[in-house]
Amino acid sequence: MSPVSVDLSIRQISSNDLALMDALLTTFGEAFDEVETYGKDRPDADYLRGLLSSEYFIALVALKNGIVVGGLAAYELKKFEQKRSEIYIYDLAVAAGHRREGIATALIQELKQIAASRAAYVIYVQADIGDEPAIELYSKLGIREDVLHFDIEVKSSHNFAPQF
Repeated sequence: MSPVSVDLSIRQISSNDLALMDALLTTFGEAFDEVETYGKDRPDADYLRGLLSSEYFIALVALKNGIVVGGLAAYELKKFEQKRSEIYIYDLAVAAGHRREGIATALIQELKQIAASRAAYVIYVQADIGDEPAIELYSKLGIREDVLHFDIEVKSSHNFAPQF
């Protein structure tokens, strides 16, 4: 891995940064080879502003010369058993041409600062079996737990948007 470039900056996306959020969604789609998932039916500006201004959603971008080259989306989960929270990294990606430059690590380091400021006690992330670069990165930064993940389908007759 190369050292992090001096022209790299990590920035938290605010509700006024819809162009950055749009670029992050495009980066996710390309990096995960899921362009349709991240490009089709994107939320409108009001929805994204609500999400980005919420207390529980965190979006970070990695910028090189003003261009989004990576980012992450995370959720803060307030706990009920103790007055603390956890941060879940939902998506983390770096554009293909910018991998192995320390960008993902820099994004996680920034998220650690945000987590500390929110009194979170842990950040956790899921890696898919066979995704060796992700497993290698997360193994370097944390303790591996082998767990099973289950998706429970929800069928709804209502088409609704959550209120923020």
